[in-house]
Amino acid sequence: MPIIKADIYLGDCLEVLASYPDNVFDLIITSPPYADSRAHTYGGIKPNDYVTWFLPRAQQFFRVLKPTGTFILNIKEKVVDGERHTYVIELTLELRKQGWLWTEEFIWHKKNCYQGKWPNRFRDAWERCLQFNKTKKFHMYQEAVMVPMGDWANTRLKKLSNTDKIRDTSKVGSGFGKNVSNWLNRTMAYPTNVLHPATTNRQHSAVFPPELPAWFIKLFTQENDWVLDPFSGAGTTGQVAQSLLRNSVGIEIKPEYYELSKTNLDNPMTYQLFANHNLYENS
Repeated sequence: MPIIKADIYLGDCLEVLASYPDNVFDLIITSPPYADSRAHTYGGIKPNDYVTWFLPRAQQFFRVLKPTGTFILNIKEKVVDGERHTYVIELTLELRKQGWLWTEEFIWHKKNCYQGKWPNRFRDAWERCLQFNKTKKFHMYQEAVMVPMGDWANTRLKKLSNTDKIRDTSKVGSGFGKNVSNWLNRTMAYPTNVLHPATTNRQHSAVFPPELPAWFIKLFTQENDWVLDPFSGAGTTGQVAQSLLRNSVGIEIKPEYYELSKTNLDNPMTYQLFANHNLYENS
């Protein structure tokens, strides 16, 4: 069995990645400091400055990612003066100008988020996980994240109409059709793009549950592939990658979290934690 590597570097990912050759990584998955957040640990980047700060780093990500690779960016908006700032939208548009393809958007639903409100809004219970690619032909292993059919198989499939037994064209004009009877006698189904991991990791100021990177690692990589987290925090992505038999590189600018990452990488999580774990409700 090949030796699985889990490297961690102290420094700014902009500088560390400059020493890497092109086309190294199969997956980049990360949760960078959000705008104006984590001021005590990361200094806080103002919303109006966020795109300018992020783009040079994204250029390095583009260079070191394989043409068949995927970049997953976990990010969320910030409310400023009573309205949502547009820096996430602006960043997405600028990344497209860099050459990135904005392929998909996944929603992380924080199912154990505590309640709260402000005068004009309620608490967010979700975050974005934006998928970017360099080319349209990227590696994706959808069967690796299939989920049990669940109650849907016992209700929707119990009594099929005549329409269910043919390729019924979409009523909203999307061009897609469906044949519901194709799902008869199946035990597994493809998931949606809404994930439901609970927030559990309290070693870092920004919670990154291990089930989240695990799902994307299984979807976009195979054993012995290379995973990069350029804002590695407590090293959760590297731990998960190890457990799933992927090589990993983590980069962390804060010395205390770099040391924590090294400790965590010496204690990888068990593969069983992710082997059959499903992130979907009512399945």
